[in-house]
Amino acid sequence: MKSMTGYGRSTVSEGGIELTAEVKSVNNRFLDLSVKSPRIFLAQEEKIRSTVRRYITRGHVDVFLAYTDKREKEKAFSVDTGIARAYRAAAQALEEALPGVVDDTSLTFYLRLPDVVRAEESGEADEALIAVLDKALEGALVSLTQMREKEGERLKGDLLARMETIERLTEAIRVRAPGVAADYRKKLTERIGEFLAGKVDETRILTEAAVFADKCNIDEELTRLFSHIKAFRDICVLPEVGRKLDFLVQEFNRECNTICSKSSDQEVTALALDMKNEIEKVREQIQNLE
Repeated sequence: MKSMTGYGRSTVSEGGIELTAEVKSVNNRFLDLSVKSPRIFLAQEEKIRSTVRRYITRGHVDVFLAYTDKREKEKAFSVDTGIARAYRAAAQALEEALPGVVDDTSLTFYLRLPDVVRAEESGEADEALIAVLDKALEGALVSLTQMREKEGERLKGDLLARMETIERLTEAIRVRAPGVAADYRKKLTERIGEFLAGKVDETRILTEAAVFADKCNIDEELTRLFSHIKAFRDICVLPEVGRKLDFLVQEFNRECNTICSKSSDQEVTALALDMKNEIEKVREQIQNLE
């Protein structure tokens, strides 16, 4: 079981390259991935996304990459002859405007002018840089996964404890439920007896009590609740649980709401409301699970 919330960071230094990868994840219904990196890694973005997907299936994930490259590399230069000609034309115009001024320009002079000569850099990462990227990204994802698993285990403990509470409340309702119809029959007998001065139609009492018992019967809801509790615990041992538990909690709510609607007994209603409170806390927690 993993939480969807976590953070991982890794820095790798090799052969004059230092690269830092950071990965942050928060809750989201689906996998929403954002990559923020220097343009040199643009061609590697799909590979980066593929690597992240091997570790994460749900959540909003931000990947941040930064690097410095201190390697000595051969550099190539390009000359913008258009700018050089413009500089030359400006110099000739000044020469005509200022007679007597000697034009002492040379090639070296033009090489020093802004934007005439530019250093060309490769637009893509080379193999060495990609190798460092892969190591740093894997390291950050491993760190993130460890944090998510640790938080997931904490959430698992909390969820299972709440499931024990829900099971205890369900059992208390099961024990109380049979007495509800008996109490109703007793009160009905007393009221009719008072109204008719002690003359009670036992057949009518039994009929009314049977109709009431059928109307407020919650045996099916209790059976399904116990089944849901078992299913919840079984799911908790799986690696990806978020969507399954989310659906199951909806079923918990449905059964609990039905019990509340059928109940005319204060004790059963109070127990069911306590259960709804626990179910809501479970629902909030599983929103954090992958």
